Amino acid sequence: MTDYSRVERLALCDLFDELGPDQPTLCEGWDTFDLAVHLYVRESDPMAGPGIMISALADTTEKRMERAKAKLGFAGVVNKVRSGPPRASIYGLPLIGHQLNTTEYLVHHEDVRRAQPDFTVRTLPADQQAGLWKGLRIAARAMARKAPSGIVLQLPDGRSTVAKAPVDGRTVTVIGEPVELTLFCFGRQQVAEVQLDGDPAVIEELKATSFGF
Repeated sequence: MTDYSRVERLALCDLFDELGPDQPTLCEGWDTFDLAVHLYVRESDPMAGPGIMISALADTTEKRMERAKAKLGFAGVVNKVRSGPPRASIYGLPLIGHQLNTTEYLVHHEDVRRAQPDFTVRTLPADQQAGLWKGLRIAARAMARKAPSGIVLQLPDGRSTVAKAPVDGRTVTVIGEPVELTLFCFGRQQVAEVQLDGDPAVIEELKATSFGF
């Protein structure tokens, strides 16, 4: 079975090398150096990792990120990310690390790709798309909890899953390939190649609302 977390990791690192440290990403306020160092400390620095999820610890994470930037430089950080997490890291455990990183690296790869003016939508392998769909069916409810309306995720072949029940009778059906639905649910609504079916006013509200993990 192909480890798509590693495939996306290596492709993203190659893209970092190609673009350099100061190019835009879809992560608000972050350039490519910021995103690369985020990925590095997430996997490798136990003092920095908690602040990614816990806002009260965010200052510590910022300081650790700046320290890593100054110590390693952009090329050094990218090389650390490319080499993978330390064995002692939870992300270094074969099964758990794969589960935690498959979508993380896909989304952040697209955060860089789709921030470029000439990006094209990739055609992903069928088994990678199937894995993303399986993951969405498990995680979509958690990702869509802050959405202002109900959300139904639907594949082009008609298969669907409810990400959030209707809110005040309002719901939107989001139709697209698994990778596009994943990006939509991670708050990248503006760049996800999806079709939205529902009340136009509700659709516009959904597109403008920040949600996801």
